[in-house]
Amino acid sequence: MDKSFKNEGFSNIKIKNSIAIKFRSFALKNKESNSMTLDQMLEFFEKHQLSPNDKIPNHLIQVEKQILKRINAVIAILKDIEKTQTKPTLGMLQALFTADEKENKSPMFVEKKRSQRTLEEELKLWEKSNEFE
Repeated sequence: MDKSFKNEGFSNIKIKNSIAIKFRSFALKNKESNSMTLDQMLEFFEKHQLSPNDKIPNHLIQVEKQILKRINAVIAILKDIEKTQTKPTLGMLQALFTADEKENKSPMFVEKKRSQRTLEEELKLWEKSNEFE
């Protein structure tokens, strides 16, 4: 007798003899009493929200294939997100940061700054540069 149900009484359920024999052999295989076996069966159906009429895949390979299909679908979605969203965004950010580095390098063309000379000084410089010609 099970300890948790020690003080409870018994009830009769009418079932066919062939089914009773199958149930008793099932309970013996699980090394449980008839009451505990039936209780565990009911808890299983309630926990997994199943009905005895529901179809369950015969083999775990079918379940595994379904799970693998779902995993492959998730992987495809993640790759698409990476390709269309993550990589372009990363490229834009890298372009922004490398633009700063390029600006810090010395420029190829440098504008010569002229000093504030008067017109007379400019003429004298021009005349000096043309004297040798």
